[in-house]
Amino acid sequence: MLSQKTRLISLVSLTALVLGLAACGGENKPSGDVGGSPGAEGSKPAAGGLSGEVKVDGSSTVFPIAEAMAEEFQKANSGVRVTVGSSGTGGGFKKFCGGETDISNASRPIKPEEVELCKKGKVEYIELPISFDGLSVVVNKENKIECLKVDELKKMWETSAQGKIKKWNQVNPKFPDQDLTLYGPGTDSGTYDFFTKAVTGEEGKSRGDYTASEDDNTLVKGVSSDKNGLGFFGFAYYENNKDKLNLVAIDGGKGCIKPSIETLNDGTYQPLSRPEFIYVKKEAASRPEVKAFVEFQINTANKKLISEVGYIPLPDELMTEVQKRFKEGKVGSIFEGKGSQVGVTLKDLLTKEK
Repeated sequence: MLSQKTRLISLVSLTALVLGLAACGGENKPSGDVGGSPGAEGSKPAAGGLSGEVKVDGSSTVFPIAEAMAEEFQKANSGVRVTVGSSGTGGGFKKFCGGETDISNASRPIKPEEVELCKKGKVEYIELPISFDGLSVVVNKENKIECLKVDELKKMWETSAQGKIKKWNQVNPKFPDQDLTLYGPGTDSGTYDFFTKAVTGEEGKSRGDYTASEDDNTLVKGVSSDKNGLGFFGFAYYENNKDKLNLVAIDGGKGCIKPSIETLNDGTYQPLSRPEFIYVKKEAASRPEVKAFVEFQINTANKKLISEVGYIPLPDELMTEVQKRFKEGKVGSIFEGKGSQVGVTLKDLLTKEK
C-alpha cells in the first residue's frame, strides 16, 4: 500500500485548475464545506482560499491516516501544500522539536527526553489523540500457530533472549523444532516502544538480533517470505496484507483474542491496544493553513477516513474533548511526558483535565 518511506502528496495548482476550467468553458465552483459539521466544537470549515505549506512527519503507523487526511484536505484547499513523511515516532519528534515540522505523528505519547528536547528547541506542543490501534502479531501463511501468550512473546523478545532463543520449540515445547526469525520496527518507532513496554515491561528494550525496519511494508514482505518469521506492526498494515499473513491471537490472561474493529472498540484486545496522536506546534497552530488542517483531522465528520485506512476513530464524546483541547491551545501531554503507558484510558486522562 505505502511503498515509499517519505511521500510528497501531489498538489493541483489552483492557477492551472482555473485556466483549465476556463479553457473548457466550465465554472470555478466553490469546493464546499469540508472542515466541520455545524456545531462541532473546535471545527470550522476549511476555507478554499487558504495558501501555504504544512509540514508533517513521524510515525509510519499514523502515516496512512495523515496521508488520507492530507489528500482530502487538499482537494478543497488546493492552495495548501501538505507534505507527509514517515521517519518513525522518535525520528519525527527529533525534527519537530528541532523546529523542522509543524505536526508530528506519534504512535505513543511523548517521552521525557523528547519533552526536554522540545524545551531546548523552545517548541510548545498541543497533544491530540486521534485514533485507536491494536498492534498485530503476524506469522507466515505456512505457520499454524494461532495464539500466543504474552509470556511467550516476552520469551521471544526480552533482552536476555538474544543469541539464546533461536527456535520456536524453545518458546513452547509444543511449537515446531524450527528456526525462529523475528521482524519488527526499529528503535525510533513508537510501535516498538509500546510493544516492548507491553510485552517485556521495559520500554525501548528488547533483543537486538532481529530484522528491524521503520518501513512496515518491509516487515510485511519479510514475514510473508519467511516460513519461520514472526513480526508485529499496526493493525492497518495487517488489514491491507491479510492475504499474505496469518494473524496471531494474543492471550493477555483472558483467553486468545485477535485485534479487530470490535475487540479494539470494546477494549478486550489487551495489552496491545493503544491510542495514536498528532502533536501540533503551538506557534504553527496560529497559521490559518495549519489550524484548518488540524481541525479537519479532528472533525468527527471526517472520521470515516480513519476507518477507511484500518484504524478506529475516537468516540464522538472523546473527540469533542480533543477539539476543546485544541481550541483552548492546551500545551503539554495528558500522559505527563512519561511515554508509553499500558492500561490507562484516554477518557480518564482527558476528563481529568477538566
